[in-house]
Amino acid sequence: MKCLTAKLVFALLLLSALLSAQDMTSFEKRVTVKTLPNGLTFVICQRHEAPVFSFYTIVDAGSSQDPRGRTGLAHMFEHMAFKGTPTIGTTDWTAEKVALEKVEKAYTAYIDEREKRVGREDKKVAELQKAWKDTIAEANKYVIPNQFGQIVESAGGEGLNAQTSWDSTDYMYSLPVNKFELWAYLESERFLHPVMREFYKERDVVVEERRMRTDSSPIGRLIEQFTAESFTASPYHRPTVGYYSDLQTFSATDAEHFFHQYYIPSNMVVGVVGDIDPAKAIPVLEKYFARIPSASKPIDETSVEPPQNSERVVKLTDQSQPYYLEGYHRPDYLNADDAVYDVITDLLSDGRTSRLYRSLVRDKKIALAAAGFSGFPGIKYSHLFVFYALPTSGHTTQEVGDAIHAEIEKLKTSDVSDEELQMIKTREKAGLIRKLGSNEGLANELAEYQTRYGDWRELFKSVDRIDKVSKADIRRIANQIFTENNRSVAYIQTAAPQKGAQQ
Repeated sequence: MKCLTAKLVFALLLLSALLSAQDMTSFEKRVTVKTLPNGLTFVICQRHEAPVFSFYTIVDAGSSQDPRGRTGLAHMFEHMAFKGTPTIGTTDWTAEKVALEKVEKAYTAYIDEREKRVGREDKKVAELQKAWKDTIAEANKYVIPNQFGQIVESAGGEGLNAQTSWDSTDYMYSLPVNKFELWAYLESERFLHPVMREFYKERDVVVEERRMRTDSSPIGRLIEQFTAESFTASPYHRPTVGYYSDLQTFSATDAEHFFHQYYIPSNMVVGVVGDIDPAKAIPVLEKYFARIPSASKPIDETSVEPPQNSERVVKLTDQSQPYYLEGYHRPDYLNADDAVYDVITDLLSDGRTSRLYRSLVRDKKIALAAAGFSGFPGIKYSHLFVFYALPTSGHTTQEVGDAIHAEIEKLKTSDVSDEELQMIKTREKAGLIRKLGSNEGLANELAEYQTRYGDWRELFKSVDRIDKVSKADIRRIANQIFTENNRSVAYIQTAAPQKGAQQ
């Protein structure tokens, strides 16, 4: 114990030295926040170690904003953001524009006939489908595939990527600093003049993505059904990738409408970190990004999830390895106790010293992996604190579920030790340092906290809030949230092989 305490003291001293150069005061001298007249906000951090920079754009719209009957649309537009503009990705925009208009007209005619409940003629549906596909072939003649990405890569860009979650859609990559104006042009253009080029080809890519990650994956299906069962009113019950029927129905016109509703400057924040001089950068940002028309931030009209009053269970029988999952409803990230959930997450799941790993994996050897964490499937609205475990051979989901409940009961009835609580707080400070270690990671964090709190400084204040969490707070939240009536459970029960099936 004395040796462990000495290590803890040394770790605290080391962290104090590192944080002295990484605290909020030192960052305030290097961070500039600039909001353009159209509402687009930039958080710029100077870091002059190398002549490069990274950016991270957050559009405050994810799959939670997908229209009814159009699930997957936010994710679909993410794909479209790489397809170019009227000047990028085409050999002849004037001719291509006319061809794309014909595609949409033909698709509307095809869908109108296909979706008729009464009086649908299958022969006419087939004819209209062929006519639509013929217009696609004509429009594809003008396409220069992947030209946007090729321009970025030829300029030395790295990490070109994007992601769609329930809460937002994010875009990122890095470039040499002498390409800063090129970046400003490219990024502003794709949010000023996006083209729904190769839309239906890309939609097929998303359908395949759904097939591989969900429909053909037992764990993928389990998670989708678990999420749908856990939420009844909240938009979190819908899958980010979208339902299959919606992926077969929504159009390029739908994606364009989604873009105009949510991809507006007041709904976007960009973090920029690297060898940047704000005095020189801001005029460039104004030159290009100020061209995007302003509009009021969209009103959030999502339904509030009602309290859960009984345990919900999803059982999936499949010839697959067993898997256990359970979740408990908790308030959104703005709740005053948000830091307590972070501490519980660390206590249960951070590394080989975490309680779930030690109990289920190391000591009892009933699980290959086990963890519990907050923030599923997002944080913007009330969400779940989730536990999962992957049973070892010969052990069941019932066993790992009981073991998880035993660890939860300890949280409810016994205080964590002083040393354990201090180690958690030390790890959180170390985690902050890791987040600040790269331009990419810092750009992400600055944009995220500016979006969620309206102030990037909350990144540092979050550690202070964790530092104030007490043993009593942990017991209070555990008893308040981890109750049977507030629990949803999902598990895979391994099915016996069918007779005559090949082994």
